[in-house]
This record gives sequence, structure tokens and C-alpha cells, in this order.
Amino acid sequence: MKLNYTDQGAGQPVILLHGMFGSLSNLGNLARDLAAVYRVISADLRNHGDSPHEQKMDITSMADDVVELLDDLDLSAVNLIGHSLGGKVVMQVALNYPSRVAKLVVADIAPVAYVPRQDAALEALRAISDIEVNSRGQADSVMAAHVLEPETRSFLLKNLMRKADGGYGLKINMSSIAENYGTSLAAAPAGLPYSGPTLFLKGETSAYIQSKHQPRMAELFPNMKLEVINDVGHWLHSENPVEFNRRVTDFLS
Repeated sequence: MKLNYTDQGAGQPVILLHGMFGSLSNLGNLARDLAAVYRVISADLRNHGDSPHEQKMDITSMADDVVELLDDLDLSAVNLIGHSLGGKVVMQVALNYPSRVAKLVVADIAPVAYVPRQDAALEALRAISDIEVNSRGQADSVMAAHVLEPETRSFLLKNLMRKADGGYGLKINMSSIAENYGTSLAAAPAGLPYSGPTLFLKGETSAYIQSKHQPRMAELFPNMKLEVINDVGHWLHSENPVEFNRRVTDFLS
């Protein structure tokens, strides 16, 4: 699949991948910082942003999408950075195609199977996909029945797009995401260990990376280190972008 992407800066290539319900703009702050030194390619995962829709959606297929992008751009080995679902994808790329990965950064996700944790967000997006939406305010009001936090709704509202008839629709492929949400998207990355340098970044208050996950992290990524960013949760890149960007930059340099 040909992923939508942006390409900025010059130097050693870095690929950035966002999480579920997101788009390439989510890591825009990091992209701007890195572009001063690196060539930064930010991509929309399949069924997200402006990338194509496909009913098949699993971690291996999404990793293959990334490698196809590398081939199209004639890139051999790159630095890979992914948050949440994007973190699962970059781990799978490293496990399946280790020679294509120079360094790996995984933000607040572990190589384990998860019980789905974003039911409210899924239901909120489902609710607006089932009705005629004529304004962002209307969409926000509908989603508020499922998601209380205004910040989360603001993030989800980035999936709205203007349709030809003047109304609003969703960029994301709700059908595929809903079908695969609790199965293939919740599955763990797997494969032979990746021995390259790997940084796991954990938000202190997030439960996505737990002590019980660390043996599996070390098994699959023996050259890994785990760092914790204090006073942030799962959205560590937006809750404390200065510290998040510093940790990534220090690791890549």
C-alpha cells in the first residue's frame, strides 16, 4: 500500500508513525525539531489520515506498508519512531526487516497483546459516522456523550473532513478499524529478536508499559533501554513535548 507521507529536512532518514485514530500531524512537533538535523518522513498509517483504505488491517501488513515506503524512497536503513499503534508497527518492522532499521524508538507501548483500551474513542467516532454532521460543534456534542475530556475530543475531531455536499465525514476507515480493533490490532508484534539500539519511552502515569512486560521487551529487543518521562500519561509526546523531543534527539545522536 502506498502510504501518504510528508518529507522534510535533510540528513539521516527518520520515519515517524502515529497512533490509532491519529495522523501524521500528531508527531509534528517532533518532526519539526528533528528536521533541523535529519530527513524526516511522517506517514499516515493505512486507514488513517490521507492514506488509502483497506479492510485488511494487521500489524504485519502495516509493517509491510512502511517497508514499501522505504523502497519507494530508495532508503536502506532508517531510524524508526512510533507511538502507540505506530509503536507496534515500528517494532514489527524491526523484527521482520532488521537490516532496514538503524535505531528504534517506541513510545508508550510494549510488544504484548492488549485488552482494547480505547472503546470510548471508538464509540465516539462511530456515533458521528452514523449521522449527518454539519459542523464541528455538532460532532463535538455527539462525541461528548462518549468522551468527557475536551482534549481527547479535539484530537478525535482532527479526523473530520469536509465533503463535497458541505457536510462532514471521517477520514479514517471506521469499518476496518472497528472490525480489527479487538483482534489483529490488539495482537502483539512477534518475530526473531532485533539486536539494534532500541529506546522505549514510558509515560509515568500510563499503564501501557508495565514491569511485567519488561522481560518480553528485553527478549525481543536485547539492546533496549527503558526511560520514563515523569508526570505524563500515554500522550507523552503532547503532554511534555520538550522532554519527549529531548529524549528522542539524545538517543538518535
